[in-house]
Amino acid sequence: MSHFSTLRTKITDAEILKSSLRDVGVSVKTQADVRGYNGQRVRADIVAVLEGEYDLGWSRNPDGSFDLIADLWGVAKKHNQTELINSINQRYAVTKTLAEVKRTGHTVVAQSVGTDGRVTVQK
Repeated sequence: MSHFSTLRTKITDAEILKSSLRDVGVSVKTQADVRGYNGQRVRADIVAVLEGEYDLGWSRNPDGSFDLIADLWGVAKKHNQTELINSINQRYAVTKTLAEVKRTGHTVVAQSVGTDGRVTVQK
């Protein structure tokens, strides 16, 4: 019996996901196995290699979005999974938004993310 859960996300950009994972201090692998309970593994396109015996993974769907795949019980043994996933999602959203701002021709001079998640951008 598998202990892995699959959660739908709004993540669509693999490069921004990988840079967001690195920004929050997580090692990243591509086309790798997500570690789960009792040595179980499942293949994913992007894997956040966590401390301990469990990882987070993302697999691309046909529509271009990614599903999060993880043994959430196992991840929670060593990490605050809600805080970890929220910080990854927040970093992804900020980076994706800034990339869109730059893509439309605007210049971002400075940016900062407060502890409350607020983003300040100076143009």
